[in-house]
Amino acid sequence: MADAGARAACVVVTYDAMPWIERCLASVAELPQTVVVDNGSTDGTVAAVRERFPAVILLEGENDGLSAGWNRGIRATDAEHVLVLNADAWLLDGAVDGLLAAADRHPRAGAVGPRLENPDGTLQRSVRGYPTLWRLATEYLYLRKLAPRSRALNSFYGAGFDHASEREVEWVMGACFLLRRAAYDDVGRFDERYFLFSEEVDWMHRAADRGWSVVFTPDASCVHVGGAAHGGRLFRENVAGHLRYLSLHGRPGEAERARGLLRASLRVRGRLHGGERGRYYREVAAWLGSGDVESLLG
Repeated sequence: MADAGARAACVVVTYDAMPWIERCLASVAELPQTVVVDNGSTDGTVAAVRERFPAVILLEGENDGLSAGWNRGIRATDAEHVLVLNADAWLLDGAVDGLLAAADRHPRAGAVGPRLENPDGTLQRSVRGYPTLWRLATEYLYLRKLAPRSRALNSFYGAGFDHASEREVEWVMGACFLLRRAAYDDVGRFDERYFLFSEEVDWMHRAADRGWSVVFTPDASCVHVGGAAHGGRLFRENVAGHLRYLSLHGRPGEAERARGLLRASLRVRGRLHGGERGRYYREVAAWLGSGDVESLLG
């Protein structure tokens, strides 16, 4: 790994990541340069990084969102590739080599995503399709559950993609991906208007517009806890990410139509689900009804 790893740096953005940060950073300890951008942790994450990983470059600041953290960390590196890694994720053996080899096989790949696994070793489906009004409808109206392997009803979540074949895809989850610096320099920074969610699909869409591709490879694996940093509490940010993406990349009026669709579907979900989950749905539905897309996104 040492020779290949010299071509890559790692950036990890943290926010109260104590349960996972040691395992995360230990998995990239052989890389010559790792940058941790801490977005205001209060749980001891910063002290733990300083004590246990003294070689790591630690950048502290306010929580301006994931995109801002990624951009800050990437600016502090100088390698040919940057491994963008969630604080609640860790690489399995040989993952950096596998990602770099895939990047070499696909010289126009702006980003390469690995196979993600849940902590129990099961597959975490990480290949996605660009959000559209129809694709959001299949998700928020539960239509995808009728035929999860159907492209018509589940393209948003990669339909029947087997996660066993290396190929170009629309986008991959941002929990772990190898970013080619030449593509980053060409496409530009991650859009810091996204606080959390959809920042990777926005960048990968812009990369495709400039002739770069996104590649999934099963030759590298990464464990991802999934939702650990927010536990569902930032559901509104997820919905806002959809709207911002469609306002920037969708057809005219598509974001506003999506607002109506999402509001209606979440009002129904709020009635179907009780407890905290139902409350999230009702609160976001109310927020969606409080203005148009332009005013909501501010």
